[in-house]
Amino acid sequence: MNTRIKYVVAVITSVVLGLSSRMFSGLIPHFIAEHAGDVLWASMVYFGFRFIFKKRSLIWAAGISVIFCFAIEFSQLYHAEWIVEIRNTVIGSLILGRGYVTVDLFRYIIGIIIAFWIDKFWLQRVKRI
Repeated sequence: MNTRIKYVVAVITSVVLGLSSRMFSGLIPHFIAEHAGDVLWASMVYFGFRFIFKKRSLIWAAGISVIFCFAIEFSQLYHAEWIVEIRNTVIGSLILGRGYVTVDLFRYIIGIIIAFWIDKFWLQRVKRI
């Protein structure tokens, strides 16, 4: 299977699981409902970078993903009217978030680590078969 297709499937899976963790939060354990969305968002970012830069190393993708996720989180400290209006839309809040939360930084790291290991031990293995 084409490498990029695997990453598209991983991105779509991350999005579906992340949105499901929000929509069905009452049906899953509170701990998972509380943390899964941000973990899966960061995983989606990692897989997105792997899709775009498939020839770069996994470590590079993890590093740039952390930088990107942290930049988005820290951007939430900026409250100009134009960006607040964007964040008040559904798509804007899904991409940019609504407010800075320090624990999100840890969730992002966990999501990127999980995606890195999925990539290293599953997606890379599938490529060799």
